[in-house]
Amino acid sequence: MNIYISGQGAFAVQVAEALQDGGYKIVGAAAPRLRKGRSDESNPMSWDRLRSWAYPRDIPWTDSAELRAMHIPDGVDIIVAAHSHAFLGRHTRARAAIATIGYHPSLLPLHRGRDAIRWTIRDGDKVTGGSVYHLTERTDAGPLAAQEFLFVPPGSTAQSLWRDHLAPLGVRLLSKVVADLAADRRIEVPQDEKLATWEPAMGAPPLFKPELIALPGTMRVEGSKQALHEQ
Repeated sequence: MNIYISGQGAFAVQVAEALQDGGYKIVGAAAPRLRKGRSDESNPMSWDRLRSWAYPRDIPWTDSAELRAMHIPDGVDIIVAAHSHAFLGRHTRARAAIATIGYHPSLLPLHRGRDAIRWTIRDGDKVTGGSVYHLTERTDAGPLAAQEFLFVPPGSTAQSLWRDHLAPLGVRLLSKVVADLAADRRIEVPQDEKLATWEPAMGAPPLFKPELIALPGTMRVEGSKQALHEQ
């Protein structure tokens, strides 16, 4: 089973190593060119961790900002998005013979968006979890392949919740779904759009998300969750 991984940071490396330990072959990686806040291309210590991990293993690397279908080699079975902020378009996803999957640190369809954990803490959620889903044209909206909940420990910060709970859960769930797909077990559970919430990235200007705009006959609920409920 050949895996292409798009991601960044320690989480992407943990996922790649877990998949290798499971007997799968990583045939390519897409990651940011540099770590956040770094600017020295000539210094490998400035490279993103997934890029640094791929280099000594002779795994082809592509800057995730430039990732296109042509960068996915022939023979890829599954594309795995592990903390990837690169949009994987339809032609790119089609390069995977079996599936393109990603991990989101929330109980989708709740907390769609890139700052899901920070919104979980901000909103005082007592329960959260992780979701592996099939990537589609709509952000974080594809059918679910695996999902698991956990209670938010008292006193959690976004950093501790990710590091101690949601990141390890993501490694385990992605490994499980890859194993399911390798065994020809394909799970696709549609997300319930009546429960969907979208939060913008904190510190970023508002995003235009036409797929989440209320249509005639629907009601928009004000507040940070911005849920859409059918009347």
